[in-house]
Amino acid sequence: MSTLKKAGSALISVFHKEGLEPIVKKLDQLGVTIYSTGGTEAFIRDLGIEVTPVESVTSYPSILGGRVKTLHPKVFGGILNRQDNEGDVAQLEEFEIPQLDIVIVDLYPFEKTVASGASEQDIIEKIDIGGISLIRAAAKNFKDVWCVSSREDYADFLEILNNQDGASTLTNRKEFAARAFNVSSHYDTAIFNYFNKDHDLAALKISETEGRVLRYGENPHQKGYFFGDLDGMFEKLHGKELSYNNLLDIDAAVTLMAEFQGEPPTFAVLKHNNACGIAQRKTVLNAYLDALAGDPVSAFGGILISNTAIDLPTANEIHKLFCEVVIAPSYSDEALGILKGKKNRILLIQKHNDLPPTLTRSCLNGALVQDRDLRTDSREGLQYVTDLNPGDQEVEDLLFASKICKHTKSNTIVLVKGKQLCASGTGQTSRVDALNQAIHKARSFDFDLEGAVMASDAFFPFPDCVEIAHKSGISSVIQPGGSIKDQLSIDYCNANGISMVMTGTRHFKH
Repeated sequence: MSTLKKAGSALISVFHKEGLEPIVKKLDQLGVTIYSTGGTEAFIRDLGIEVTPVESVTSYPSILGGRVKTLHPKVFGGILNRQDNEGDVAQLEEFEIPQLDIVIVDLYPFEKTVASGASEQDIIEKIDIGGISLIRAAAKNFKDVWCVSSREDYADFLEILNNQDGASTLTNRKEFAARAFNVSSHYDTAIFNYFNKDHDLAALKISETEGRVLRYGENPHQKGYFFGDLDGMFEKLHGKELSYNNLLDIDAAVTLMAEFQGEPPTFAVLKHNNACGIAQRKTVLNAYLDALAGDPVSAFGGILISNTAIDLPTANEIHKLFCEVVIAPSYSDEALGILKGKKNRILLIQKHNDLPPTLTRSCLNGALVQDRDLRTDSREGLQYVTDLNPGDQEVEDLLFASKICKHTKSNTIVLVKGKQLCASGTGQTSRVDALNQAIHKARSFDFDLEGAVMASDAFFPFPDCVEIAHKSGISSVIQPGGSIKDQLSIDYCNANGISMVMTGTRHFKH
């Protein structure tokens, strides 16, 4: 076991006082000399515990409205000195610098202040200077100093104090130093990203302090991890641990269903990041049944998501299907009783729809970053380019199909009728192949495509797609437009009584 090092002194200066009281009392019980500043000093004194003001050590008061309190050689000398270095020890004695064995510091809540919508001046004042300097100094000198940099570490710190009678091992101190640098690097990343929110500097900094080890990655021979506050977005009610592939499908499901928030009951079934069924109806039960009808084969082992509460009748139907995950804003108690009947089925309540405004993915020996595609095609943005205009119901179906198309792997063609996905061609190298795949699939599940509509994620370079669609019963088409040969497709539609609208917005997804 590593040699135990007894602490004789501690510097405590924290913004958050929650959880501090038992630590201060334990340090006092152990006979540790406590130094502190400002509000923390007052907090400790109110507990009836003796505390030495830092000002009495530095002979300097807190100045500049509290901006400078601990930035002084007599503080940092007490932290950074090497206790096995004769020169350092001699200088401590020469300049009357107290040795500091424990540093307990946290940081101003910069991220929370930004998230609150505070003014820039308030945000700037929450950029910690003294605290971050103390953390870095104490963590650097972990050989001699024990750094506690977050209230999240208070419980572990107190347990070690109790178990080891106020002493620490080098292993203890080095572990807490790693935690401290995690805190400091994350803090600096948040500050940089605030100043670079418009990405004027072509630099990428990502920091997630919460993470979990997954059972494996995309395949069993690959390791997998998730970094982020998953519990902040979902409440898990039941089921096995989420896998890497589950999380990818959940991401696809959540981003798709975000298009239908506030709309009538909409239900989607996804498999391998693509919707294999989706429908919008007056009740969630009918929305589920018609979504399932889109492809009951692919639905096996899929991810289910609803934009409205799941009730008992819907749960009874879902229970007949083997599915990996069910996501909804809420469930009735009776529905939960049914859905929990499969021990591995994962049941999630989605708490919010707040997704990052940018997307990041690894690429070659670096990363690609882009804005999230937040543009949703709307009635107001449609360009009516054919002699025949689509009717109101066709426009509703076209916009419904466009939303699905936006969240389907390219090249894709989506076929919709009556706000129900009939079929989609996904991830094809040719748009014609995607269309033929969609038609074949729709017919294999007995969909009547007469009067259905078609959406494409990108323009048609030739009129072949509208010709194939027309011969299959498609009555209206939505596509971005932008090909130098757009007129060929428009001419075919005009000659054959098909309406077509253009959006001016491509929705590739790779």
